Amino acid sequence: MTIRQPIVSVLGHVDHGKTSLLDYIRGTAVITHEAGAITQHIGATEVPLEHVNKVCAKLLGSRRFTVPGLLFIDTPGHHSFTTLRARGGSLADIAILVIDINEGLKPQTLESINILKRFKTPFIIAPNEIDLVNGWITHPSSPFILSEKAQTEEALDALNEKMYNVVGRLASEGLSSERYDRIENFKKNIALVPISAKNGEGVPDLLLVLVGLAQRFLEESLNTAVGPGKGTILEVKEERGLGPTIDVILYNGELRQGDTIALGTKGKPLVTKIKAILKPKPLDEIRDPRDKFDRMKEITAAAGVKLLCQSLEGAVAGAPLRVIKGNQDEVLKEIAEETTINIEVADNGLMIKADALGSLEALAFECKRADIPIRKYEIGDISKRDITEVTAYNDPLHKVVLGFNISMLPDAKEALLHHTSKVFINEVVYGLIDDYQRWVGEEKRKAELEKRSLVAFPGKIKILPNCIFRASKPAIVGVRVLAGRIRTGQKLITRDGKDLGRIRSLRTGEDVLREAIAGQEIAVAIEDATVGRQIDVEDILYIDILESEIKNLQDYDLNHDEKEVLEQLLEIKRRGDPFWGM
Repeated sequence: MTIRQPIVSVLGHVDHGKTSLLDYIRGTAVITHEAGAITQHIGATEVPLEHVNKVCAKLLGSRRFTVPGLLFIDTPGHHSFTTLRARGGSLADIAILVIDINEGLKPQTLESINILKRFKTPFIIAPNEIDLVNGWITHPSSPFILSEKAQTEEALDALNEKMYNVVGRLASEGLSSERYDRIENFKKNIALVPISAKNGEGVPDLLLVLVGLAQRFLEESLNTAVGPGKGTILEVKEERGLGPTIDVILYNGELRQGDTIALGTKGKPLVTKIKAILKPKPLDEIRDPRDKFDRMKEITAAAGVKLLCQSLEGAVAGAPLRVIKGNQDEVLKEIAEETTINIEVADNGLMIKADALGSLEALAFECKRADIPIRKYEIGDISKRDITEVTAYNDPLHKVVLGFNISMLPDAKEALLHHTSKVFINEVVYGLIDDYQRWVGEEKRKAELEKRSLVAFPGKIKILPNCIFRASKPAIVGVRVLAGRIRTGQKLITRDGKDLGRIRSLRTGEDVLREAIAGQEIAVAIEDATVGRQIDVEDILYIDILESEIKNLQDYDLNHDEKEVLEQLLEIKRRGDPFWGM
């Protein structure tokens, strides 16, 4: 048995500094390459113990650790964390929950906490951006407990207030927490380690606490026996000069070049052979390495590696990997169960597609939160078949494909020109949801305007003094729209219920209007009416509405003035017919 390095997952609300923290530890700039500066795919970085000792030198003293280092996993949020499973639980041995100390706990922070609880994953909390606390004097790369001693009383008071707010909110979630250097029992309290991911302040404390907790409480679970490797696929991608590859976290056992392995796919598990094992150098990011990978004959857990295989057809991110040693049927059954996607679907909904298992589940999660029903989901680029299929959906607002971090195939682009469906593609899941919701809002607004244009709405006008422009054929008078709206073609009646002619035109200055609303003063041309006979200055006129249309108005959200005018119209009509409009 050997002690493997613990797998550390970094979670937190979007843009609270997860990748920035790892960039500081590594000395890289992965975050600058991510869409919208938001992590889109799962990454892995090995931080050897020598580097930890170097960063923590001012705090170590005589302490020494036996764990070989830390293997960090940077996730695109709590969604991906749920797909990274091992042995039925979380792939991570321990987690860091990053919180912006100035913003506190956000919805995704709370969701991350709930997931960590569900998977029973131990975690520590890193309140980030202490450098933005009022009056804080920054000491780059310094341990927090040393930097704290150089602060003013005002700055410490400001920090403590923010820390107390975080502790209070955590308490309301049933979590007991305290600053790490004040904790006596780490089994009863969650450690808070204040940091600045931007300048590294507090990072030595964070690494020290991580390694210390892992060695003290996780040593038994970090024992790994030599045997068939078990891992999880982080990403499937095409590498220039290599072809299709998979990034994998090996969490148990060992992998050798030439091993027969089984992988999770969109369908049945795939059996293939390892052609090459490529390992990033320590402190290098598997997504965006600065140096060439090392070619390995074999590798033991825990490690993040890139694999070249005989075939990777259908392999999906988030799926399991197993080395086969005479137990193929058992392994294939296990993988098939683990790659089952559980996304709730509806009879009426839209289609979602993504590039990976975790991405698909992340998009489905956000759709559910936004009350967007899903009718179908798939992994892969958008095809002509997808466009044709959603075009046949009944609801115009569901004739849609949402694509997360994928492309449209050429035949799909051509098909879209000839169909009524809509496609949204975005590299940021939150942006994708926002794009769709904005479009839905605009489409509903257009539909409402179109619907209203076909219906006679309540309207009330008053003929203004000194605004008689023509007495008849047609009468042209200046009016003020007192309430509701009026349109060309509508009939008018008087307060006595007498019929007048139709509105031939509406004008304001030289502009011809199709409609006028409450508050506007315009010129109205009225057919079959003569000023001084049927109408006169100061008269109040109403839009005449057919009895058959009265019930239709109940489908519309009439404002207070429109409802009042409708009541006045009903009163006028019911003088001659008490049951009119009922």
